Amino acid sequence: MSLPPRLFGFLTVLLLALIPSESPGQNAKKKPNPAMIPVKDVEGLPRILLIGDSISIGYTVAVQELMKGKANVHRPLANCGPTTSGLANLDAWLETGGADKSWDVIHFNWGLHDLKYMGPNGENLSDPKAADSKPQVSPEDYRNNLTELVARLKETGATLIWRNTTPVPEGAKGRVVGDSAIYNAIAAEVMEEAGIETHDLYSFAKERAAEIQKKADVHYTPEGSRVLAADVARILDAVLAE
Repeated sequence: MSLPPRLFGFLTVLLLALIPSESPGQNAKKKPNPAMIPVKDVEGLPRILLIGDSISIGYTVAVQELMKGKANVHRPLANCGPTTSGLANLDAWLETGGADKSWDVIHFNWGLHDLKYMGPNGENLSDPKAADSKPQVSPEDYRNNLTELVARLKETGATLIWRNTTPVPEGAKGRVVGDSAIYNAIAAEVMEEAGIETHDLYSFAKERAAEIQKKADVHYTPEGSRVLAADVARILDAVLAE
């Protein structure tokens, strides 16, 4: 028995409506962050490694562009997080671009992830005012971890540049204004004892915060990251010229 045309049309529309639709690009691969794309060395140029968290991820590509023709600029293909992550992963990061190759310069930082507050069950960016929240890495542990990391970095024979930690602005979730300065003071003592130059990106960024930093956020606008990159490249140029 055949269905009446109108009923057949209705059922066809109903069946089509029940079939899941695919949005455009649903199966398309997500484009990788350009900072996480491996760098192919240009033979004969110095090799530079940038170690750091999302702040350094933000300025990596711009630094690579500014140093083009002067140096091969790499970074670990990861957010380098707190000093605890550095201790666990540094050996692998130092093999970025080839385990058989050495580094001429290593520009490095840890801090914003160390000083951020965590909840009792590992909740990320917990309220610093909560009685049961605490920094992911205490100032004392930060000193000890950084001291060990510096000792391991010195074994590479590279010129080391410590890039201090950028400011925490008012309203930033899970962090306390002023903690960057506290952790930077600890790092300054570690670097002075180790004879390592400090790139004071903290002061540079703080002076320009209204123009380059996002509101109530430790991160920077795209243009702000390019401004930071220019200062990083300035330091790297000076080191390579020595």
